[in-house]
Amino acid sequence: MRTKLFATLLALTILIPMNVSAKNIIVKLRIVETSDVHGCFFPYDFINRQPKKGTLARVSTYVNQLREEYGDNLIMLENGDILQGQPTCYYCNYINTDMTNVAADVVNYLGYNAQVFGNHDVETGHPVYDKWIRELKCPVLGANIINTETNQPYVNPYTIIQRQGVKIAVIGMLTPAIPNWLNEDLWKGMRFEEMVKSARYWMDYVQKNEKPDVVVGLFHSGKEGGIITEEYEEDASLKVAREVPGFDIVFFGHDHATHKSFVKNVEGKNVLCLDPSCNALQVADACIEIEIGKRGKITKRITGEIVDVTPYDIDQRYVSHFQAAIDSVNNFVNRPIGVFESALYTRDCYFGSAAFTDFIHDLQLQLTDADISFNAPLSFDTSIPAGTVYVSDMFNLYRYENQLYVLCMTGEEVRKHLEMSYDQWVNTMHSPDDHIMLLNDQKTDDQQRFMFKNLAFNFDSAAGIDYEVDVTKPDGQKVRILRMSNGQPFDEKKWYKVAMNSYRGNGGGELLTRGAGIPLKQIPERIIFQSEKDQRYYLMQEIEKAGRLNPKAHGNWRFVPDEWAKPAIERDRALLFK
Repeated sequence: MRTKLFATLLALTILIPMNVSAKNIIVKLRIVETSDVHGCFFPYDFINRQPKKGTLARVSTYVNQLREEYGDNLIMLENGDILQGQPTCYYCNYINTDMTNVAADVVNYLGYNAQVFGNHDVETGHPVYDKWIRELKCPVLGANIINTETNQPYVNPYTIIQRQGVKIAVIGMLTPAIPNWLNEDLWKGMRFEEMVKSARYWMDYVQKNEKPDVVVGLFHSGKEGGIITEEYEEDASLKVAREVPGFDIVFFGHDHATHKSFVKNVEGKNVLCLDPSCNALQVADACIEIEIGKRGKITKRITGEIVDVTPYDIDQRYVSHFQAAIDSVNNFVNRPIGVFESALYTRDCYFGSAAFTDFIHDLQLQLTDADISFNAPLSFDTSIPAGTVYVSDMFNLYRYENQLYVLCMTGEEVRKHLEMSYDQWVNTMHSPDDHIMLLNDQKTDDQQRFMFKNLAFNFDSAAGIDYEVDVTKPDGQKVRILRMSNGQPFDEKKWYKVAMNSYRGNGGGELLTRGAGIPLKQIPERIIFQSEKDQRYYLMQEIEKAGRLNPKAHGNWRFVPDEWAKPAIERDRALLFK
């Protein structure tokens, strides 16, 4: 009984307000992180022209409530990939470039204390992100983004925030895998250091020179895995938390996956790790209670949660503040540009030649005069209805601001590229009752849900060649190229001009490297054409020029054998899209 009473009294003592105790001071801090917002600033989906869940308009309501309790002791951190996603971003980045970027305005309005670079922020190019950096009122962080001229960080490596005598250091980093996805023109003058090495250096520097009471990591890098090379790992946030002592909290993102855990570092201390996923549907929220003893001894109690903001009301004052920008974007996306006589569906792309992907194949071949085209559905399940096509529909037709490339590849490399693509997408069937798609089955809320095991935007199909995919064959042996679609023979030893988007053409998805076997450093030598503008721009031009279109599937490839493939396709289509 005495033991329980003592424990209760001790717990109460910890919570005593600082003005009650003459000996110890207690400071309570709250840190809220958003990551991978992808233009979800306002509670309206400009692409599909309908209300939108989450968004910073609800985050604003949530943090306003916290500010009533914590005041200046509420710290807000933004973790990157904020410059790409909704048409709002495209409009500010490339159409109305004279206006202050809304991605800076919302961060400034909400009072963020630090901003980190994301890979999709780098993808916008120097003119966009350099302007955005100048417009932000908070520091932009990137300890491992190095200016090649000065050999110093391109932006701030860290920032110091002081609250009631407590010094908080925030060290920011970006995934170093940028060269695997983006043309060097977009990040000219930069290089990206491996995260553990960079974190060790800056942790040592900060500890010696700043002597912080709390150290926070803010990393645009996923939990673990992703692209792994001899030089770096794409997703290394938990690795840094474990291997670099000194962090109290690591906020991260990039992988669009909710995460909450305590990781024990090499010194045996717990590090809180939080990832709020994407699209401002959730925030990462950490509470830090710091007790400062009379001799300066500090005791920290740290807890954290991932908070769903979708139930919160929209902050109407926030929306009203940005109404002029919202109206401008609406005027842009609601412009009609043509007519589709039939609907297009990305779900058709997984089961054979489909009008959705073949429409983009046609554009790539037409613009470049290439022999072969690679293309994948960039959204898992979206559609463009028959009838009037608006600018907003272009963001469903083509999700990202990719350029158009043409690379030189041998016929053998073309086949191997496709082999890896279909190996990520298609199961090896051993009986007629097997799945034809490579699926994961997940149980949520007592319901079984089937999803693709891998990312659909790496499921490249091809145009310009006729081929079969034998689902009974093992990985690496499924694709049989029959001929060029113009009737000429296909030769594995011949060189072909191959059109693809810039993400793929820079090595994204590793289909060119691990699949086709082309060394990453050799890829730039293979690029013989690079478009000036993004693919969405050219698609809009083509639709406006034609006025009325009726895209059809080419029928140049199919799954075999028919007697197994056709019934399996119907079964798996029903599982994926029920």
